Amino acid sequence: MEIAEQTEPWYWISSMLAVADPAFNMAMDAAMLESVKQIGRPILRFYGWPEPAATFGYFQKIEDIERWTNLRPLLRRPTGGGLVPHDQDWTYSIAIPPGHPWYETRAEGSYERLHRWVQKSFLQLGAPVVLVETAIPEGAGRCFIGAEKHDLLWQGLKMAGAAQRRNRHGLLIQGSIQNQPAGLDRPQWELSCLEAGSVLWGAEWSELDPHSSDFKGIETLASQLKEDRFGNVAFNRKR
Repeated sequence: MEIAEQTEPWYWISSMLAVADPAFNMAMDAAMLESVKQIGRPILRFYGWPEPAATFGYFQKIEDIERWTNLRPLLRRPTGGGLVPHDQDWTYSIAIPPGHPWYETRAEGSYERLHRWVQKSFLQLGAPVVLVETAIPEGAGRCFIGAEKHDLLWQGLKMAGAAQRRNRHGLLIQGSIQNQPAGLDRPQWELSCLEAGSVLWGAEWSELDPHSSDFKGIETLASQLKEDRFGNVAFNRKR
């Protein structure tokens, strides 16, 4: 596992800052992607859900999703991947600016890098989660049935999955932690993620101030993206 040789500035957004409605959660992640190039440093965002919901990959068909889950609302993500239920999970996202080593890494490499980070965060808390070396091909299109290479398992069940999108603005990764080890709480895990990020990637963390121009810019763009896309029935049912 990599150990950082130098430090770099990262922003993070705490899940305690606010719990947004499902459509705004997707809009915030999309806004982070569109803003991160201008901000010029990676952003890690932890967030929660005020109500059960499900998200699905940008290219998936709504008819399939409606058959696979009874959760509502259904939100089309800005990333790919499969159906993800959000009823008891710990959700997070990472936006990486162009030119950063993560941005230059191919999709499989950035996926492995992410989950080795998450794995270390749980190892630090005494939970020996396992990185999948060979895919478990079950439940195509449903993220937490079966497992992809470089997903994480806890006691034989998939516990961590993620989806990516890379464009001229940067790289966005959206991740979900499910089937969490008993006895651990979310604040513990978030702090452990920050510690692991410092060890592995040399991240020097600054909490993104909700009153700062960077945060306000993301928030304003997210409000517009919610109206135009993620809160729009036509967008979520476009395929």
